[in-house]
Amino acid sequence: MSTFYQNLCQGLVFLQLEKLRKTVLSCLMTLHCVQASVFAIEASRDPVGSLVSGNMRMSFGLTFKRTTKVRWRADFSQQCSLGSTGLFVPPSPPLDPGKVKELQRFITLSKRLLVMTGAGISTESGIPDYRSEKVGLYARTDRRPIQHGDFVRSAPVRQRYWARNFVGWPRFSSHLPNPAHWALSNWERLGKLHWLVTQNVDALHTKAGSQRLTELHGCMHRVLCLDCGEQTPRGALQERFQVLNPTWSAEAHGLAPDGDVFLTEEEVQSFRVPSCSRCGGPLKPDVVFFGDTVKLDTVDFVHKRVKEADSLLVVGSSLQVYSGYRFILTAREKKLPIAILNIGPTRSDDLASLKLDSRCGELLPLIDPR
Repeated sequence: MSTFYQNLCQGLVFLQLEKLRKTVLSCLMTLHCVQASVFAIEASRDPVGSLVSGNMRMSFGLTFKRTTKVRWRADFSQQCSLGSTGLFVPPSPPLDPGKVKELQRFITLSKRLLVMTGAGISTESGIPDYRSEKVGLYARTDRRPIQHGDFVRSAPVRQRYWARNFVGWPRFSSHLPNPAHWALSNWERLGKLHWLVTQNVDALHTKAGSQRLTELHGCMHRVLCLDCGEQTPRGALQERFQVLNPTWSAEAHGLAPDGDVFLTEEEVQSFRVPSCSRCGGPLKPDVVFFGDTVKLDTVDFVHKRVKEADSLLVVGSSLQVYSGYRFILTAREKKLPIAILNIGPTRSDDLASLKLDSRCGELLPLIDPR
């Protein structure tokens, strides 16, 4: 067969594969919307214990109204459209069938797979990340995340943080898992995934059903007292905010990866912040702020899981933060094969045997974990 006809055949095969990929992705997004709606209904039955804010009542339309005077309204029916959830996803090349095959082989050969996820897996759920080119928080604004030391030392800083978080919470807590989260949950159910480590604080892996999970940087859905250590659901705190601020109003501008929104100083000044109901101490989200460190026992636990694994897959992380990067170094010392799925370069590209620049939600559902 001539080179011309070989190229023609290859091109036709690729077109058929691309058509099949789009069909599969469309089906997965439909399934994602159905699963998300079911989760929302189940969560609304247990408003205090659930991960979703206790002030939300979601139906199949996924629409709710705030009961306070904060001027914030969201129509979450758009959560299930690729257009809205792709707002914070950086551009990526079309899927390369050869790379898909390589990842499939990597997963097939893995018997005790450890997966580490970062903000890039949640951008397809509508949550921005910090560092993505053109669409990340650092590229869109000059705002920077709150520093741990500032939060702990300053009552005005805590007031500003909680006012902005109060406004952003209904939207942030309503975000739903996307096909990448569901795929990893399915891998766990089928026995492929040994352990999942996420750097994210959005609880989307938990919403998707993952259980063999370590939230390296904590979770925004929990609140911690800095004095006595009492832990409470974030949804319960939202109700306390509403009681203390019945007439307070503010207009939100923008959205940050941790659910923060942008308010003016004038709007913040009159906002009242509750204290710990147990001891009266200051409250903080149960997350690792910038400038803080991950608890030593958590680090040791993850190191053990890495040493038990026979391979490591990074999903949606540039690995710029050392708290996650150190586990890649441990995997390298153990001579584990490393694969990275992330749009754009990462800190560990030179340590990986396979690097893919694709959307997590497009690629992972195509992989057969069995």
